[in-house]
Amino acid sequence: MEKQKAQEKKGKLFKFEIVTVNARGKIIKRTRKQARYQTEDLGKGVTLEMVSIPEGRFLMGSPETEKYRNREGPQHQVTLEPFYMGKDPVTQAQYEAVMGKNPSWFKSWFKGKNRPVEKVSWHDAVEFCERLSEMTGRTYRLPSEAQWEYAARAGTTTPFYCGETITSKLANYGLNRKKTTDVGSFPPNAFGLYDMLGNVWEWCADPWHNNYEGAPSDGSVWEGEDPYRLLRGGSWNHSPSNCRCAYRDSNTSGNWYYSIGFRLVVFGAAWT
Repeated sequence: MEKQKAQEKKGKLFKFEIVTVNARGKIIKRTRKQARYQTEDLGKGVTLEMVSIPEGRFLMGSPETEKYRNREGPQHQVTLEPFYMGKDPVTQAQYEAVMGKNPSWFKSWFKGKNRPVEKVSWHDAVEFCERLSEMTGRTYRLPSEAQWEYAARAGTTTPFYCGETITSKLANYGLNRKKTTDVGSFPPNAFGLYDMLGNVWEWCADPWHNNYEGAPSDGSVWEGEDPYRLLRGGSWNHSPSNCRCAYRDSNTSGNWYYSIGFRLVVFGAAWT
Protein backbone atom coordinates (compact mmCIF):
# COMPACT_ATOMS: atom_id res chain seq x y z
CA MET A 1 0.00 0.00 0.00
CA GLU A 2 2.77 2.43 0.91
CA LYS A 3 4.60 1.63 -2.33
CA GLN A 4 1.41 2.27 -4.30
CA LYS A 5 0.89 5.63 -2.58
CA ALA A 6 4.49 6.59 -3.32
CA GLN A 7 4.00 5.75 -7.00
CA GLU A 8 0.79 7.78 -7.12
CA LYS A 9 2.65 10.80 -5.76
CA LYS A 10 5.23 10.41 -8.52
CA GLY A 11 2.45 10.33 -11.10
CA LYS A 12 1.56 8.14 -14.03
CA LEU A 13 4.13 7.15 -16.62
CA PHE A 14 3.69 7.78 -20.34
CA LYS A 15 5.91 6.86 -23.26
CA PHE A 16 6.58 8.85 -26.42
CA GLU A 17 9.01 9.24 -29.29
CA ILE A 18 11.13 12.26 -30.12
CA VAL A 19 12.87 13.01 -33.41
CA THR A 20 16.15 14.67 -34.31
CA VAL A 21 16.70 16.33 -37.69
CA ASN A 22 19.78 17.49 -39.57
CA ALA A 23 20.32 20.97 -40.99
CA ARG A 24 18.11 20.11 -43.99
CA GLY A 25 15.23 18.95 -41.84
CA LYS A 26 15.67 15.25 -42.53
CA ILE A 27 14.94 12.99 -39.57
CA ILE A 28 18.20 11.28 -38.63
CA LYS A 29 17.24 9.79 -35.29
CA ARG A 30 14.19 8.57 -33.41
CA THR A 31 14.42 8.07 -29.66
CA ARG A 32 11.92 6.55 -27.26
CA LYS A 33 11.41 8.43 -24.00
CA GLN A 34 9.17 8.35 -20.99
CA ALA A 35 8.00 10.91 -18.43
CA ARG A 36 5.66 11.15 -15.48
CA TYR A 37 2.58 13.28 -15.24
CA GLN A 38 -0.31 14.15 -12.92
CA THR A 39 -3.92 14.56 -13.99
CA GLU A 40 -6.22 17.33 -12.80
CA ASP A 41 -9.96 16.72 -13.17
CA LEU A 42 -11.72 19.88 -14.36
CA GLY A 43 -15.18 18.28 -14.48
CA LYS A 44 -17.52 17.20 -17.28
CA GLY A 45 -14.93 14.82 -18.67
CA VAL A 46 -12.26 17.50 -19.11
CA THR A 47 -8.81 16.85 -17.66
CA LEU A 48 -5.49 18.66 -17.48
CA GLU A 49 -2.20 16.76 -17.71
CA MET A 50 0.85 18.23 -15.96
CA VAL A 51 4.24 16.74 -16.81
CA SER A 52 6.99 16.43 -14.22
CA ILE A 53 9.99 18.58 -15.19
CA PRO A 54 13.21 17.62 -13.37
CA GLU A 55 15.50 20.02 -11.62
CA GLY A 56 18.51 21.08 -13.64
CA ARG A 57 20.85 23.73 -14.94
CA PHE A 58 21.03 25.16 -18.44
CA LEU A 59 22.52 27.96 -20.51
CA MET A 60 19.73 30.43 -21.26
CA GLY A 61 19.77 32.60 -24.38
CA SER A 62 21.26 32.13 -27.83
CA PRO A 63 24.94 31.95 -28.85
CA GLU A 64 26.47 34.34 -31.36
CA THR A 65 26.45 31.55 -33.96
CA GLU A 66 22.64 31.56 -33.90
CA LYS A 67 22.42 35.09 -35.33
CA TYR A 68 20.47 36.28 -32.35
CA ARG A 69 19.23 39.76 -31.68
CA ASN A 70 20.66 41.57 -28.66
CA ARG A 71 17.53 40.77 -26.69
CA GLU A 72 18.45 37.07 -26.64
CA GLY A 73 21.67 37.62 -24.71
CA PRO A 74 23.93 37.53 -22.92
CA GLN A 75 23.82 33.80 -22.33
CA HIS A 76 23.78 32.93 -18.64
CA GLN A 77 23.54 29.86 -16.44
CA VAL A 78 20.21 29.22 -14.71
CA THR A 79 19.55 26.57 -12.06
CA LEU A 80 15.96 25.45 -11.53
CA GLU A 81 14.04 23.43 -8.96
CA PRO A 82 11.65 20.72 -10.22
CA PHE A 83 8.18 21.77 -11.35
CA TYR A 84 5.22 20.55 -13.36
CA MET A 85 4.28 22.04 -16.73
CA GLY A 86 1.22 21.56 -18.90
CA LYS A 87 1.69 18.76 -21.39
CA ASP A 88 0.01 21.04 -23.93
CA PRO A 89 -1.03 24.67 -24.14
CA VAL A 90 -4.35 25.21 -22.38
CA THR A 91 -7.10 23.98 -24.69
CA GLN A 92 -10.46 25.54 -25.47
CA ALA A 93 -12.20 22.77 -23.53
CA GLN A 94 -10.02 23.34 -20.45
CA TYR A 95 -10.48 27.10 -20.59
CA GLU A 96 -14.23 26.79 -20.89
CA ALA A 97 -14.36 24.28 -18.00
CA VAL A 98 -12.71 26.80 -15.68
CA MET A 99 -13.87 30.17 -17.06
CA GLY A 100 -17.28 29.25 -18.47
CA LYS A 101 -16.54 30.76 -21.87
CA ASN A 102 -14.42 30.24 -24.96
CA PRO A 103 -13.00 33.41 -26.57
CA SER A 104 -11.13 31.60 -29.36
CA TRP A 105 -11.31 32.85 -32.93
CA PHE A 106 -11.04 29.45 -34.57
CA LYS A 107 -13.89 27.83 -32.69
CA SER A 108 -16.43 29.50 -34.99
CA TRP A 109 -14.81 27.99 -38.10
CA PHE A 110 -13.56 24.65 -36.91
CA LYS A 111 -15.12 22.07 -34.61
CA GLY A 112 -13.23 20.43 -31.77
CA LYS A 113 -12.18 21.92 -28.47
CA ASN A 114 -8.79 20.24 -28.44
CA ARG A 115 -7.23 23.23 -30.13
CA PRO A 116 -5.38 25.70 -27.92
CA VAL A 117 -7.41 28.57 -26.54
CA GLU A 118 -6.42 31.91 -28.08
CA LYS A 119 -7.56 35.52 -28.00
CA VAL A 120 -6.59 35.62 -24.34
CA SER A 121 -4.72 38.51 -22.75
CA TRP A 122 -2.05 38.09 -20.10
CA HIS A 123 -4.64 39.18 -17.53
CA ASP A 124 -7.07 36.53 -18.81
CA ALA A 125 -4.38 33.87 -18.40
CA VAL A 126 -3.59 35.04 -14.87
CA GLU A 127 -7.27 34.97 -13.95
CA PHE A 128 -7.51 31.41 -15.28
CA CYS A 129 -4.60 30.43 -13.04
CA GLU A 130 -6.26 32.02 -10.02
CA ARG A 131 -9.59 30.27 -10.61
CA LEU A 132 -7.93 26.92 -11.25
CA SER A 133 -5.90 27.31 -8.06
CA GLU A 134 -9.09 27.93 -6.10
CA MET A 135 -10.71 24.85 -7.68
CA THR A 136 -7.83 22.49 -6.98
CA GLY A 137 -6.01 23.81 -3.92
CA ARG A 138 -2.77 23.87 -5.91
CA THR A 139 -0.97 27.05 -6.97
CA TYR A 140 -1.12 27.22 -10.74
CA ARG A 141 0.55 30.11 -12.55
CA LEU A 142 2.21 31.14 -15.79
CA PRO A 143 5.79 29.93 -16.22
CA SER A 144 8.71 32.24 -15.67
CA GLU A 145 10.63 32.95 -18.84
CA ALA A 146 13.50 30.80 -17.56
CA GLN A 147 11.18 27.88 -16.77
CA TRP A 148 9.69 28.15 -20.24
CA GLU A 149 13.04 28.05 -22.07
CA TYR A 150 14.43 25.31 -19.84
CA ALA A 151 11.34 23.19 -20.49
CA ALA A 152 11.36 23.94 -24.23
CA ARG A 153 15.02 23.00 -24.69
CA ALA A 154 14.64 19.81 -22.63
CA GLY A 155 18.39 19.35 -22.44
CA THR A 156 19.19 20.45 -26.01
CA THR A 157 21.38 23.38 -27.10
CA THR A 158 20.32 23.64 -30.76
CA PRO A 159 17.99 26.42 -32.02
CA PHE A 160 15.06 24.00 -31.96
CA TYR A 161 14.60 21.06 -29.61
CA CYS A 162 14.51 18.76 -32.64
CA GLY A 163 17.81 20.06 -34.06
CA GLU A 164 19.25 22.82 -36.22
CA THR A 165 16.01 23.50 -38.09
CA ILE A 166 12.32 22.73 -38.04
CA THR A 167 9.81 21.58 -40.66
CA SER A 168 6.06 21.73 -41.14
CA LYS A 169 5.91 18.05 -40.16
CA LEU A 170 7.28 18.91 -36.72
CA ALA A 171 5.38 22.08 -35.80
CA ASN A 172 2.55 24.38 -36.87
CA TYR A 173 4.12 27.65 -38.02
CA GLY A 174 4.43 30.12 -40.89
CA LEU A 175 0.88 29.96 -42.28
CA ASN A 176 1.42 26.37 -43.45
CA ARG A 177 -2.04 25.52 -42.20
CA LYS A 178 -3.45 29.04 -41.69
CA LYS A 179 -5.01 28.06 -38.37
CA THR A 180 -4.30 26.45 -35.05
CA THR A 181 -4.15 22.67 -34.86
CA ASP A 182 -5.20 20.19 -32.19
CA VAL A 183 -2.66 20.03 -29.39
CA GLY A 184 -0.40 17.00 -29.55
CA SER A 185 -0.44 16.82 -33.36
CA PHE A 186 3.36 16.97 -33.64
CA PRO A 187 6.25 15.14 -31.93
CA PRO A 188 7.04 16.32 -28.38
CA ASN A 189 10.38 17.32 -26.94
CA ALA A 190 12.49 15.16 -24.64
CA PHE A 191 10.49 16.19 -21.55
CA GLY A 192 7.26 14.99 -23.18
CA LEU A 193 5.87 18.48 -23.82
CA TYR A 194 3.89 19.10 -27.00
CA ASP A 195 3.56 22.28 -29.11
CA MET A 196 6.27 24.19 -27.26
CA LEU A 197 7.24 25.58 -30.67
CA GLY A 198 4.54 26.89 -32.99
CA ASN A 199 0.72 26.68 -32.83
CA VAL A 200 0.22 29.59 -30.38
CA TRP A 201 2.47 32.04 -28.61
CA GLU A 202 2.57 31.39 -24.88
CA TRP A 203 2.41 34.07 -22.21
CA CYS A 204 5.07 34.02 -19.49
CA ALA A 205 4.76 35.64 -16.07
CA ASP A 206 7.69 38.03 -16.54
CA PRO A 207 7.45 41.62 -17.69
CA TRP A 208 9.58 42.47 -20.72
CA HIS A 209 13.27 43.30 -20.33
CA ASN A 210 15.37 44.35 -23.33
CA ASN A 211 18.05 41.73 -22.66
CA TYR A 212 19.32 39.42 -19.91
CA GLU A 213 21.53 41.93 -18.11
CA GLY A 214 20.72 41.42 -14.42
CA ALA A 215 18.43 38.43 -15.02
CA PRO A 216 17.88 36.05 -12.09
CA SER A 217 19.85 32.81 -12.10
CA ASP A 218 17.37 30.69 -10.13
CA GLY A 219 14.52 30.42 -12.64
CA SER A 220 12.28 32.85 -10.76
CA VAL A 221 10.06 35.49 -12.36
CA TRP A 222 12.08 38.59 -13.23
CA GLU A 223 10.05 41.38 -11.71
CA GLY A 224 9.71 44.83 -13.29
CA GLU A 225 7.30 47.62 -14.20
CA ASP A 226 7.16 47.26 -17.97
CA PRO A 227 3.52 46.93 -19.18
CA TYR A 228 4.70 44.46 -21.83
CA ARG A 229 4.74 40.75 -20.97
CA LEU A 230 6.85 37.95 -22.41
CA LEU A 231 5.68 35.72 -25.26
CA ARG A 232 7.51 32.55 -26.23
CA GLY A 233 7.35 29.76 -28.79
CA GLY A 234 6.13 31.33 -32.02
CA SER A 235 2.78 30.50 -33.61
CA TRP A 236 0.88 29.22 -36.62
CA ASN A 237 1.27 32.53 -38.47
CA HIS A 238 4.92 33.32 -37.71
CA SER A 239 8.18 32.32 -39.36
CA PRO A 240 10.25 29.35 -38.15
CA SER A 241 12.95 31.69 -36.84
CA ASN A 242 10.39 32.99 -34.34
CA CYS A 243 9.87 29.42 -33.10
CA ARG A 244 13.44 28.99 -31.87
CA CYS A 245 13.80 28.03 -28.22
CA ALA A 246 15.66 31.29 -27.49
CA TYR A 247 13.36 33.65 -29.37
CA ARG A 248 11.73 36.36 -27.24
CA ASP A 249 8.76 38.56 -28.05
CA SER A 250 6.23 40.58 -26.09
CA ASN A 251 2.83 42.24 -26.14
CA THR A 252 0.96 44.54 -23.81
CA SER A 253 -0.63 42.63 -20.95
CA GLY A 254 -4.15 43.70 -21.88
CA ASN A 255 -3.90 42.76 -25.55
CA TRP A 256 -5.11 39.54 -27.16
CA TYR A 257 -4.70 38.00 -30.58
CA TYR A 258 -5.75 34.82 -32.36
CA SER A 259 -2.21 33.48 -32.18
CA ILE A 260 -1.68 33.95 -28.43
CA GLY A 261 -2.43 31.34 -25.77
CA PHE A 262 -0.70 30.09 -22.64
CA ARG A 263 0.58 27.07 -20.72
CA LEU A 264 0.57 26.33 -16.99
CA VAL A 265 3.12 25.46 -14.34
CA VAL A 266 2.73 24.32 -10.75
CA PHE A 267 5.39 23.84 -8.08
CA GLY A 268 7.10 20.46 -7.92
CA ALA A 269 5.77 19.75 -4.42
CA ALA A 270 2.13 20.16 -5.46
CA TRP A 271 1.37 16.43 -5.36
CA THR A 272 3.67 15.35 -2.52
